[in-house]
Amino acid sequence: MNTGILIVAHSPLASALRECVVHVFPDNAAAVVAYDVKADETLEDGLAGVRVAMAQLAEPQMLVLTDVFGATPCNVAQRIVDGSRSRLVAGVSLPMLLRAVTYRREPLDVLVARAMAGGTQGVMQVATTAPQNQARKKNDQDPNDHQQ
Repeated sequence: MNTGILIVAHSPLASALRECVVHVFPDNAAAVVAYDVKADETLEDGLAGVRVAMAQLAEPQMLVLTDVFGATPCNVAQRIVDGSRSRLVAGVSLPMLLRAVTYRREPLDVLVARAMAGGTQGVMQVATTAPQNQARKKNDQDPNDHQQ
């Protein structure tokens, strides 16, 4: 069963994340919808906007991803998620979203777990490599010397 994905986040994050995922998975463009919550938007206006965005999804199930738990986008999303045909995950990131789109044909419970794993596995410390860690040589230019 396919799941539609709705991103609800502070403006312009939702749209930016959608653009990234559609760049990677252009065939899934119709299954991913974004709603940007404006800085001065009320909860009621946000709810109306999210309902319009939801209407664009033709899938029987929906995964809603928001940016920050407790902020307006999450509070709006909590009002539209029913817990059976739709689920809500806060803390959206591009790795989470890419994982969700990749596995959107899985059952909703499995999809939620995969999305959360994508989010957590997408956070890692990256080792620095040469030349940053190489000792300076005698003839190297001083990085603070701005020659013209």
